[in-house]
Amino acid sequence: MENELFAPDFFSHPLGTTGFEAGKHAWRTLISHFPDYRLVAEDILVDADRVAVRSAVAGIPVPDDGVQPMLIEIFRVADGRFVEAWGLGQGLPLEVLSADS
Repeated sequence: MENELFAPDFFSHPLGTTGFEAGKHAWRTLISHFPDYRLVAEDILVDADRVAVRSAVAGIPVPDDGVQPMLIEIFRVADGRFVEAWGLGQGLPLEVLSADS
């Protein structure tokens, strides 16, 4: 299915990688640590070849500062597939990903 959604040369700016495999690995790592991890899209905006998504993040502990975890991603689309992504978040357990590297 990812071949239908993501271009072969898909580039993830947050991960600094080309191809979908790194993103799939990051997702599997998160799920292995937080089996209830899920993204709940709260806003989706489309403008020309860009799609912006603001998501609440559920299924992970809320940080000590009480900031509700969230993620904002922007995707560039070409020929009906994702070709590029940017993202930033707050309250995310990024140490899980860096410890797995």
